[in-house]
Amino acid sequence: MDNIVNIATVSDYNAHWGIADRHPLVNVLEGSQVTEPIPNCLKNFGVYVVFLKDVICADYLKYGRQEYDFQENTLVFVSPGQVLGHPADGSTYQTKGWCLYFSPELLRGTQLGRHMKDYSFFSYDVHEALHLSLQERETIIDCLKKIDDEINNGADKHSNTIIASAIELFLNYCNRFYDRQFITRKKANKDILARFEELLDGYFASEKPQSYGTPSVAYFAGQLHLSANYFGDLIKKETGKSAQEYVQQKIMDTAKDMLADPKKSVSEIAYALGYQYPQYFSRAFKKVTGCTPNEYRSKRITA
Repeated sequence: MDNIVNIATVSDYNAHWGIADRHPLVNVLEGSQVTEPIPNCLKNFGVYVVFLKDVICADYLKYGRQEYDFQENTLVFVSPGQVLGHPADGSTYQTKGWCLYFSPELLRGTQLGRHMKDYSFFSYDVHEALHLSLQERETIIDCLKKIDDEINNGADKHSNTIIASAIELFLNYCNRFYDRQFITRKKANKDILARFEELLDGYFASEKPQSYGTPSVAYFAGQLHLSANYFGDLIKKETGKSAQEYVQQKIMDTAKDMLADPKKSVSEIAYALGYQYPQYFSRAFKKVTGCTPNEYRSKRITA
């Protein structure tokens, strides 16, 4: 198993680069600041990290079990608890590009800290990175320079709040650019949506409901080789529904088809759909349709 280096703090990451601490909770690094080659290794991060590739890290990154060769003008986001890097094999790399890294402690009590979870791209896989246009890249670098300037200004009682606000502005631009990327990749997204539909249909045509229960978003994301967050955001952009809502609607549509067969009891249908208990199915069906399965069936008979 590959050795993994723990990067628990901003200071740990500064030490990895061989640079001095400027602020205990945040740093912006431009590649030319590091003059010596850096040994490759896998790193377990305890801080948030954003890479702007040119390449600040190795060309080939290993993320979980996947390897990813990403392009220039690419942003990669890492959240605490994730492992990223290149296995330690004696090779080195020369830093290029930019890197922003900050501790969760910087966000305590700030507006950004209260809704950091809304920036779902921190849980995307590396192959779902943000690819920037040249103009977008300039905007991102301008934001990084503003954060860097505030770090250089020295600490006072306003510093952390101002830096957190500057990081929030940076992340809001990233949200905007991801929205643009979802739009420009619409054909690819449509292909994923079509494959998702096939998987949904195939799930109920198989024995999977009896083996695994009702289908989950994580299951389909895994089948499509996407992170759950990226998959959820893609479905939301394409359909206006969350992935969970989309799956739930498919379950109920399938249930309606089954209820059209008078020979099938509600309990049989519930188990066929993957529900452990029929009452769970009845409750979910009523929540979506406004009536119980038996009431729905009666309406069909009397219509």
